[in-house]
Amino acid sequence: MAYRSFLPVILSLGLVACGGSSTEEPSGSASAAPPQDAGFVNVYSARHYDSDKALYEQFEQETGIQVNLLEGESEQLIQRLVNEAEFSPADLLITVDAGRLWRAVENDVFQPLDDELLQSRVPEEFRDGDGLWYGFTKRARVIVYNKSEGLPEGLETYEDLADPAFQGQICMRSSSNIYNISLLASMVERDGEDAAQEWAEGVVANFARPPQGNDTSILRSIAAGECSISLANTYYIARFAASDNPELREVYDNIGIIFPNQGTSGTHVNVSGGGLTQYASNRENAIALLHFLTRPDIQQAFSAGNNEYPINLEAETAPQVTALGSFEEDDLHVTALGTNQATAVRVFDRAGWR
Repeated sequence: MAYRSFLPVILSLGLVACGGSSTEEPSGSASAAPPQDAGFVNVYSARHYDSDKALYEQFEQETGIQVNLLEGESEQLIQRLVNEAEFSPADLLITVDAGRLWRAVENDVFQPLDDELLQSRVPEEFRDGDGLWYGFTKRARVIVYNKSEGLPEGLETYEDLADPAFQGQICMRSSSNIYNISLLASMVERDGEDAAQEWAEGVVANFARPPQGNDTSILRSIAAGECSISLANTYYIARFAASDNPELREVYDNIGIIFPNQGTSGTHVNVSGGGLTQYASNRENAIALLHFLTRPDIQQAFSAGNNEYPINLEAETAPQVTALGSFEEDDLHVTALGTNQATAVRVFDRAGWR
């Protein structure tokens, strides 16, 4: 594979001083003879997917720009950028969830980018208002239920999860999970802190067990009948649906999906995205990579490779993702998932959602 992982020497000040030469935006199709000595771009990424690495390799082939990749958890990468400050080799930070992108903004690790091409490709609600970051992909957080028990009567919205009718039926991830924090932050934005508090307490009262696991293990629990109702991101479900593994297919066949709030605010969606780091030395190469990642054909590859929804409305969504069903999205600007994050954490704590 053509992309490079960071080595200790790459993280030295010597690399920062080298810098990379700029390049023009990729034309949209691979060149038979990519430009030589086009420099490099250094990427810190919290997306750990082989499909992303394949796209970086394609970018290298088209542009001649070498991608140096450092993978890590979002909080670790943000803290690393803070610690490295002006000595950081990173040109781009890529992470998942608008809440984490907001944390990066709060830690001043991005620089603004006023770019007409990116603005035309990324809808306003899925990018920072000051151009600090741009979304790449979307995922929806949906209600899942055990299909053998039938469609739960009266369960159509996130708010319905707090109905006492579902007492003892719900399993959830920990309140420290960023997906749950962002969902509650959206409720705080729309309905206020008091309503969010009432909802969180109602859901806790309906728990079948203490919060545990991740989306994948929860899907297995639902399919096995260990609990009846939960929440999961769509890309996990589509991954099971597209799998050749009979066990995973069986899990998918045993769960049903509800896109919540179709008659009200729409289904909660979140993003992965990225932006130029504050001290990017290879700025033009980094912009070229951002242009590449938001191109319609690459957006389609994102969808096919990791079962996500494209940000660019001109891109096609992968069949296994569209097979989950159509739905109306919540049009809330995703920055609200960050600005209400601290309030959401306090609400969870008071509700006893551990």
